[in-house]
Amino acid sequence: MMWLVAFLVWLAIWAGGTYWYLFGKKSPFSLESVRPPGPREFDQKKRDKVIKQGFSLDKVPKNLDAIVIGSGIGGLTAAATLAKTGKKVLVLEQHDQAGGCCHTYIEKGFEFDVGLHYIGQLHENSLLRIAFDQITEGQLEFQELNQHFDTIKIGLDEEKREYTIFSGKTEMKAHLLKQFPDDTEAIEKFFKIMKISAKKTHYLATLKLIPKWVALFLLKSGIADLVSPVFRLSGTCATEYVNTLTKNKDLQVIFAYLFYGVPPKDSSIMINALLIHHYKRGAYYPRGGASEIPFHIIRTIQKYGGNCLVRAPVSQILVNEKGAAYGVKVKKGQEEVEVHAPVVVSNCGVFTTFQKLLPPEIRVKQDIQDRLNMMKHGRGSFLVFSGFDGSDEELGLESTNFWLFKNNDMDKSMEDFFALSKEEAPDNIPMMFITMPSSKDPEAKLRHPGKSCMTILTMVNYEWFEEWSNTTVRKRGDDYYNYKMRFANNLFDWACTLFPKIKDKLVFQDVATPLSNMHYLGAQRGAMYSAEHNLDRFQAEAVARNRSDTPVKNLFISGQDVFSCGIAGALHGGLLCASTVLDHIVYIDLLFLKKKLKKRKAKELAELAKKKLQ
Repeated sequence: MMWLVAFLVWLAIWAGGTYWYLFGKKSPFSLESVRPPGPREFDQKKRDKVIKQGFSLDKVPKNLDAIVIGSGIGGLTAAATLAKTGKKVLVLEQHDQAGGCCHTYIEKGFEFDVGLHYIGQLHENSLLRIAFDQITEGQLEFQELNQHFDTIKIGLDEEKREYTIFSGKTEMKAHLLKQFPDDTEAIEKFFKIMKISAKKTHYLATLKLIPKWVALFLLKSGIADLVSPVFRLSGTCATEYVNTLTKNKDLQVIFAYLFYGVPPKDSSIMINALLIHHYKRGAYYPRGGASEIPFHIIRTIQKYGGNCLVRAPVSQILVNEKGAAYGVKVKKGQEEVEVHAPVVVSNCGVFTTFQKLLPPEIRVKQDIQDRLNMMKHGRGSFLVFSGFDGSDEELGLESTNFWLFKNNDMDKSMEDFFALSKEEAPDNIPMMFITMPSSKDPEAKLRHPGKSCMTILTMVNYEWFEEWSNTTVRKRGDDYYNYKMRFANNLFDWACTLFPKIKDKLVFQDVATPLSNMHYLGAQRGAMYSAEHNLDRFQAEAVARNRSDTPVKNLFISGQDVFSCGIAGALHGGLLCASTVLDHIVYIDLLFLKKKLKKRKAKELAELAKKKLQ
């Protein structure tokens, strides 16, 4: 009988602890913290005081609770969430402007977004929209783009085919069915995969929040697979799965067109499905430009006693004799200064964190090496920023994005391209992405009248640029300039086949290689999407093991390396990190808010209907 009493006592303690973990702590989020958006701040000097505040010890808040290394969206999300629980947080950014891939830069009257091109799932009362509203306290506004948000062009010259992607709860699938009438069954099945992936992804996130041994037990025992097919889907090869749906190679491209440097044969069908589903309810762009995101999140951090300081390169994470992180060293001129806090969050990727910032004696430990071995370096990004003398209307530019592929075999074209020599690569680019930020933000015309701009993106090997890695930015020499311009000219000429009017109106052009991304973004090997998003990474057991906490006590990882790539993926990485630091699942708080907002909306609609009847 005693064993039964002991078991019941243990069960009561476990239930009480679980309840406390889930619901017993104060939520960082509330409806009351969200206020109507204030007037847009156009004064660049006032904006710079927020996003370009230089590091000095006198600007470091006293009695810090946490330090965040890197001001990308993942780091800022973690910092703002912690701040809203009353913690003093300091964000340190190595660049001269905060925001990471969300920052913009202005040159010769042209404003370019560096890494944010469009965001999905921002419809009213969506979880992502609620999260943005909470970390900016309602100050961020988004412009919904045209329903036709993406155009995909496959082939060259006479063999070119064009397909269009529409947003809309039912319209996305219906529009695709019109373009592929002979592949109805394949499209229906793919959209079912999209639905499962979208509705059940939180199960994968949960693997990162529950005790690791519990997560691995659920997976190894097969219990997880009985709960949902998402655990198998996450580790299912995209090419193999799509081959079972259709032999139409163009449609196979559509199912994987949102490229991130990994060919479909090495990528997860779940991730590819999620990326398309992300825009099902609309594509959006921040009003005022991408830098509005860091601008407003930083103000939230400052409101609660924290700060964000730039030109603050962290040279080392401080670890005490007990193996716990307790602060960082920051380079200030020729000196290094220490800043201490009981929690350190790294938003600069697993490779930079574990291979560069940890003390040498910690880096070599087996548990650190095991975490590193779970990841591979991502492909480098190559961008061409072009400014034109003329409005979007005059040049025929539009908010729709363009994805161009020279053929419809993504696996072969990517494999062949990345296997090319350094000399061959610039003349054999197989795919590229084109976006026009000046067409997306309606306020761009106010800030930069009579001007328009375009950003072109493709993926490249870091090794093609590695010989110049020890040179300094803007002083890399003629060979480097001529080499990168071979890529840039080929990409721009390809873009001119779509927009012929831009060629004669080009007045400014800048090019970012993997080396540029390393310098300005701190991206290891120039990989803007951070560690490679390959199939191994998304096997369910790997998902469970790759979490925000690290083998170093009090050191946590945030951003794209925690879950997935992109602005939304990095933001979720920040929320997962904050949940781990706080020992409290903040997603439950967001879901409660969502429920309240839906009730409020239903009440408003009922009252409106009642007034119409009167």
